[in-house]
Amino acid sequence: MTEELLEEQKITAIKQIVDLGIKNFAEGFELRYTSEIDDPEGVINSKKNNVFIAELGKEFMFYSAFVRSFDSSFGKVLENIGNSIANLSYEVRGKIESYLLPQQTQHIDYLLTEYDKHVKPSIEDYDNFNCVQPKNIESYIKTHETDNYFYNPDTKEHYVIELKAGGDLDNKKAKAEKSELLQEYFLLKNKLLGTNEKINIFFATAYNKYGEDKIWKQERVQQFFCDEELLIGREYWNFVCDNENGFEIVFEQYKISCQYIKDSLERIKKLYFD
Repeated sequence: MTEELLEEQKITAIKQIVDLGIKNFAEGFELRYTSEIDDPEGVINSKKNNVFIAELGKEFMFYSAFVRSFDSSFGKVLENIGNSIANLSYEVRGKIESYLLPQQTQHIDYLLTEYDKHVKPSIEDYDNFNCVQPKNIESYIKTHETDNYFYNPDTKEHYVIELKAGGDLDNKKAKAEKSELLQEYFLLKNKLLGTNEKINIFFATAYNKYGEDKIWKQERVQQFFCDEELLIGREYWNFVCDNENGFEIVFEQYKISCQYIKDSLERIKKLYFD
């Protein structure tokens, strides 16, 4: 089978993953709101009883009730779609079981303190850090759950990603996100001790909040992450698709598949407001 045919099959598989993910999501939230139609404490009914919101019109009332719930659950859908697509090119793994040494924890704290002082972050800050490995590691054993851990067996590279599918990160959480990633990095480093396998950590978003063709400039995040640790919007989808046109492939299919969501919204509105 030629490389061209294999790539065609992969692109078809990516489109199928996007289509199925969006279809299942639309069916799921329609089922939820349909089941709440007679529940006075349901999301939409509760908003209908807010006379101040109701006075602004049915359309505004519906979307003010719907959007917050939609936004949070839709982010999880994008994350699941990304993981499913990544499975076509990488091994998608879950939790990391290894050990974390006190010296490594101290080094993480030191780095975060330096970044707080606006010292520019760099991959070398942790990639070059080594410490004496104890004979007994039982007391340092730790399990870390991660939703985005990929492995490329061809290049022997590990990728651990903290994804904010909503495209944004609360400025106060940037430090915590970097701390989590550094812990995962050192857990993997200890687990892979004695091998030549490479570990990459990334902060990623499913879209660029400033626009896909604009410079991403969330300064608080950039205070803790260097450019090489960022996968923003288009870069994230290109990475999980392992294709330089990954974002276009995903989004072109999404523009077709989002009709499932539009149709569900119309049916829900009629159910509650007709």
